[in-house]
Amino acid sequence: MSTTTTTPKPARALPPLMSLSDTAAERLRALYEGGQQGKLLRIAVKSKGCSGMAYDLNWADAPAPTDEVIKDKGLTILVDRKATLFLIGTTMDYEVRAMTSGFTFVNPNEKGRCGCGESFHV
Repeated sequence: MSTTTTTPKPARALPPLMSLSDTAAERLRALYEGGQQGKLLRIAVKSKGCSGMAYDLNWADAPAPTDEVIKDKGLTILVDRKATLFLIGTTMDYEVRAMTSGFTFVNPNEKGRCGCGESFHV
């Protein structure tokens, strides 16, 4: 009787939950030092829109027990734990266009977006 043992493959490293582009970090730093001083940005995913999900950004006074605390480029952001599976590997950016400006997300988990770009699905 022979027995064989197999060595388990090492776990593949996961990408960071979220990261900030230089532009997003610059804008967020300005917000933290200005009107939102003492607050933290919390990112969540809500059921919304024609594709089913949308990014939800709110200000928080402190991390909640259900938040993941992300530190990048010397800044802290919060991610609602329920959103983590949808956001792994996402980069938050900040775009300024002719008529609008705001935070945008480059999310490798997105499989598609609605026509207006407000919602996405995974």
